[in-house]
Amino acid sequence: MAPRLPARCWRQLQPTSLSRPPLSHTLPLGLALPPAARLLSHTTPRGVKYGWSTQSPKARPRRFNQPSMGLPEPTTGPAAALKRRERTTPKRTGVLAIKKGMTAFMGRSGTRIPCTVLQLDRVQIVANKTRAQHGYWAVQVGLGERQPDNVGAPMLGFFEARGMAPKRDMAEFKVRDQTGLLPVGVQLLPDWFHIGQWVDVRANSRGMGFAGGMKRHGFSGQEASHGNSLNHRTIGTVGPSQGSGSRVLPGKKMPGRMGGQQATIQNLPVLMVDNELGIVVVKGNIPGPKGCTVKIQDAVKKSPPPQEFIDETRRVLDERFPDAQERLSEARKKHMELKEARKQGRISEILKAGVTGEDVPEAMENARG
Repeated sequence: MAPRLPARCWRQLQPTSLSRPPLSHTLPLGLALPPAARLLSHTTPRGVKYGWSTQSPKARPRRFNQPSMGLPEPTTGPAAALKRRERTTPKRTGVLAIKKGMTAFMGRSGTRIPCTVLQLDRVQIVANKTRAQHGYWAVQVGLGERQPDNVGAPMLGFFEARGMAPKRDMAEFKVRDQTGLLPVGVQLLPDWFHIGQWVDVRANSRGMGFAGGMKRHGFSGQEASHGNSLNHRTIGTVGPSQGSGSRVLPGKKMPGRMGGQQATIQNLPVLMVDNELGIVVVKGNIPGPKGCTVKIQDAVKKSPPPQEFIDETRRVLDERFPDAQERLSEARKKHMELKEARKQGRISEILKAGVTGEDVPEAMENARG
């Protein structure tokens, strides 16, 4: 007869059903165990605490946040992100301007009001970005002009397809929805804003070079006497040697390059708008030196312009450029013709003839002959 095993060997093989009696401590080795007794008692069944399904991870890629399980709709993804940023995204596009300098206005009570003059130089709509193609709505705006010799071939083709000269600077302004998109090629004038409107101005601040801690971070400096020599403007210790692990913590304010970073001044009122001079005058100072490029857009922390003003500016823009779509189609057609001429090596003959863009098809025929 086989020897008997101690009782501790059978404690992990207890039946899970309450209707069955527990196994005897003297169960011989030759007796077969019931199916329920073969399972370990400490195996925890998967439930709501461990997930909404007991399937493998590959078979349940979307087990959470399913509407069929009575859960709320998911709050992640591109649509939810755009919805969260809806209130802080302007309805209209902004413009690019050049900082000309500062002056002052005199108020009715004789108060001197400092202000900054910003000039709009041939500001045109270069392209639009849609949510279907790019994931968000935005408008690309160009400022000024640049010599074609200083522009690469890809960008020359980019502007050629839009029928405009290469731009000096370009920027992208996000808008709330598709109603903020504008036709490509139209020009924005200073009357895009109105007097008394709140705007946000963004530009790169003046570069100060390498600066110490007192100038860069406003440190008070060290003592001028009591044994201190040649360390009056130094920052002193940069960290303890025991609590922080004998190291300099990341982000410590120390001497370094100051300025040359993007800065935004919010909630500046517009004091003057002049289409003949092409200037927008805003109250206060803005970052950047004279001649720098500045971004102007409706303030995000203030109420947007009245809907009547937005509709009026859009109507005036359509009246000024009624054939914007036709010009864009013609520019794209001429771009494809010139592109084909470059592939065939006949672009030099067309340029020697001195023809304009309207005479490209005829010049191509003459070059073939």
